[in-house]
Amino acid sequence: MTAVAAVRDAGVDPARLAAAYAHCERIARGHYENFTIGSWLLPRAVRRDLAAVYAFARGGDDLADEGPEAGRLARLAAWEARLEAVAADPTAADDPVFLALGHTIAARALPVEPLRDLLRAFRQDAGGGSRRFATFADVLAYCRRSANPVGRTVLALFGWRDAERQARSDDVCTALQLTNFWQDVANDLDRGRVYLPEEDLDRFPGSRDALAARSATPGFRRLLAFEVERTRALFASGARLAALVDGRLAREVRVFVRGGRAILDRIAAADYDVFTRRPTLSRAALAGVVLRAVLG
Repeated sequence: MTAVAAVRDAGVDPARLAAAYAHCERIARGHYENFTIGSWLLPRAVRRDLAAVYAFARGGDDLADEGPEAGRLARLAAWEARLEAVAADPTAADDPVFLALGHTIAARALPVEPLRDLLRAFRQDAGGGSRRFATFADVLAYCRRSANPVGRTVLALFGWRDAERQARSDDVCTALQLTNFWQDVANDLDRGRVYLPEEDLDRFPGSRDALAARSATPGFRRLLAFEVERTRALFASGARLAALVDGRLAREVRVFVRGGRAILDRIAAADYDVFTRRPTLSRAALAGVVLRAVLG
């Protein structure tokens, strides 16, 4: 059953649903991400559903990061209550994001647990103050909640729910999250967040002082090179997902893997100095990534 048919059966105006999905697509287009969320490589219907999921996630992320700290957890609790309401009844929506999301969940039999995992990560973000991770395993555990649910949701939208594909998707999503951490070291410091594990800061002498001084010293460069190579290994493992899925999704996987690797290349080309300038992909470089993925 399509989302529109599900709404019609529930007595909800299909035009209202279409407007809700359009609202979610505007949210998805209006926020910068390293790579396009639900690109034109994917079927139109899937792009709409992904936009609904993205708008939900974007809203939760904003609640965790913005507004008075004292009310963030309460606002996230209310956000989760709305998720649970539309998961039980897709017509129980009080705004366009949840109207679209509820009917995506219903029409696609979408698992709700990954969306709950995202909210668990947002609650961790909403704690305020300094956030640091003792070990790399702790960083990976955070990625399992903050990044991997997105990939698992995409797989579910295409009907893939087996452990092997989920594991390879987790590798890609974790690698993308780590890539974002390494390119955003300076910006995260402004928010009191350090994703470089404490054990690794200790492993590379001087890197802790370099971080505090925002200076790409030799010790810090060695530390970030170490993290980049770890991330490349995850991309290499996750890249196998493209051979396990079909057509357009395979091309999308290649886009994300190639794009993530390209940003790691930019970090390396800058000699691991992420303080002077944030490494990013230009539009031309991103277009090249997409073209190479399409051509296989």
